[in-house]
Amino acid sequence: MLKNKEDVIKLIQSDEKMMEIIKAASTLNLPDWWICAGFIRSKIWDTLHGFNERTETPDVDVIYFDNTNINENFEKELENKLISIIPNIPWSVKNEARMHVLNNLPPYTSSEDAISKFPETATALGVKLDKDHNLVLTSPCGIDDVINLELKPTPFFIETKELAAIYEERIIKKNWKAIWHKIKVHHIIDN
Repeated sequence: MLKNKEDVIKLIQSDEKMMEIIKAASTLNLPDWWICAGFIRSKIWDTLHGFNERTETPDVDVIYFDNTNINENFEKELENKLISIIPNIPWSVKNEARMHVLNNLPPYTSSEDAISKFPETATALGVKLDKDHNLVLTSPCGIDDVINLELKPTPFFIETKELAAIYEERIIKKNWKAIWHKIKVHHIIDN
């Protein structure tokens, strides 16, 4: 059903609600922006599980990269702008030029660099509209894991025991298998 990036792009394009959300985010005209993570992964896994209803996501993650303004209050202003466009969406806007500090990591070089350092390959995804209003999908760790229902750590999260522990904690906390029973969870640390 879903074999490649083009299939995922078509899937998202056919979802009016997702496109409405993506178009709303595009109105902010942010540098190096993407909607990422669960927004995309959940749509793919819902589809592959044959769900008729969308699985609720705790937030819609809009990220961007602007090292000229790392004021967190500006991110809240951007969230408020999005709320004024589509009020019933749990918007979360983050500037990846400052997020490395919160994550205790070396600085990211771009939003795509930050996405590549998300904990799971299945969430290391981003979508946006380019300047010609075409839908673009980034998947720095590839698309195979998410479309094959595999939950694996990104290469970055196997570099240290501390990062591996964060990945393992997220598997427990998020409990994705309770929602999407067909996924195969890969562990780094034996339990």
